[in-house]
Amino acid sequence: MYLISKIEDTVRIPPNRFEDPLEDVAVEILNESYVGTIDKKLGLMVTVKEIEELGIGKVIMGDGAAYHDVVFNALFFKPELHEIVEGEVIEITEFGAFIRIGPMDGLVHVSQVTDDYINYDGKRGALMGKESKKTLEEGNNVRARIVALSLKGKSSKETKIGLTMRQPGLGRFEWIEQEKEKKPKKEKSATKGKK
Repeated sequence: MYLISKIEDTVRIPPNRFEDPLEDVAVEILNESYVGTIDKKLGLMVTVKEIEELGIGKVIMGDGAAYHDVVFNALFFKPELHEIVEGEVIEITEFGAFIRIGPMDGLVHVSQVTDDYINYDGKRGALMGKESKKTLEEGNNVRARIVALSLKGKSSKETKIGLTMRQPGLGRFEWIEQEKEKKPKKEKSATKGKK
């Protein structure tokens, strides 16, 4: 889930940036300071959206930089437990698949890919279903549910997001489409016997 929040802070503008547009410099410095950090209530900060207020700068003796009080809106990504997310497979390992969901990555353990027994093909870099022959490879787009979530730490590298694709309507997009195509056939054959 994405949300926008208002934040108040002080931004330090170094003297070598005084000639540049103040608001642009402030946004750049705030993005360098905040983007990628995690707030337990708000989630992962993605970007500074806009500056609402930029106070008059104050120079501190011995520093030479200008310090401005600032109020800005920031965009956050906060994954929620049981949320359905879509993403791209970015890495396959023998223990599962890493999925990029927005600005964060989650892990689908091999036991959560499908109901089928999964084999890892190291040469192809793929996970393959033993009976269904379903494959999962880098670059595949998938839909998954968040089943475990830990937003500890101060950056996205310290977060842990556990995903599952074993429920109906989840998995690689091609698998979901195949299931949709099978359902009408099953329903038609069931209604033929009732006449």
